[in-house]
Amino acid sequence: MYASIGSKLSRNLLAPLAFSFRTMSVQAQDMLFRQLFDRETCTYTYLLADAITKDAVLIDPVIELAERDATLVKELGLNLKYVMNTHVHADHITGTGLLKKLVPGCKSLIAKVSGGIADVLVEDGDIVTFGNQKLEVRSTPGHTNGCSTYVSHAGKFAMTGDALLIRGCGRTDFQEGSAETLYQSVHSQILSLPNEFSLYPAHDYKGQTVTTVAEEKVYNPRLTKPLEEFVDIMNNLGLAYPKKIDISLPANKVCGLYNLPEDLAAKLEDKK
Repeated sequence: MYASIGSKLSRNLLAPLAFSFRTMSVQAQDMLFRQLFDRETCTYTYLLADAITKDAVLIDPVIELAERDATLVKELGLNLKYVMNTHVHADHITGTGLLKKLVPGCKSLIAKVSGGIADVLVEDGDIVTFGNQKLEVRSTPGHTNGCSTYVSHAGKFAMTGDALLIRGCGRTDFQEGSAETLYQSVHSQILSLPNEFSLYPAHDYKGQTVTTVAEEKVYNPRLTKPLEEFVDIMNNLGLAYPKKIDISLPANKVCGLYNLPEDLAAKLEDKK
């Protein structure tokens, strides 16, 4: 069903790909968009806001940089409506819990199937609204059961979390991972979007910030392979055990509010 296309580049795909290089920026009317970065874990945090109503959402915050994010929200005069996560992270503790204390009134949001505790639990097909802006929730399991991709159809972009990375994808060797499921999720829910859609991942380790559907259909070294070859690649990556998984997972199940290391727990206590 999912044939290799890296060696079968057609004229129909070349044209959209050339076009995509000219449309990398967010195109939603009246949307503020900021891509923020954590140097230690190479995590991207995204701040999206409706420029008219000032309602905003933060996606995939990191606890050590929660003050940075809260300060930016305040400086821009935004009303932070939701702090969202694409999944229960294993490589860092989410800043959701601390942000709820720094920015009173905002709500936590994560996929219901993730098993995490949050104010708002979303499911596949739900719509997250902030002002006049909308994000469609697309379930994209495989890295974890609860992975979600958030799609802005008006802006022609999607936040892919760890499901799809730039020229890569999330690992599938722990935390409910399944190479077969991930392959099908990415092809059916992300690479099925129009070719010109920009894709923003939760991480990048090589200094890239954004890709497009058209690019990943051609240049992704894993996901352009047939399913059987993809599964073999994912089963033989030989990656090291995530450094922070043992402290991150318990905390992230409760939005980073409890089960924290002592230094981070003290940070949270200071905000009470």
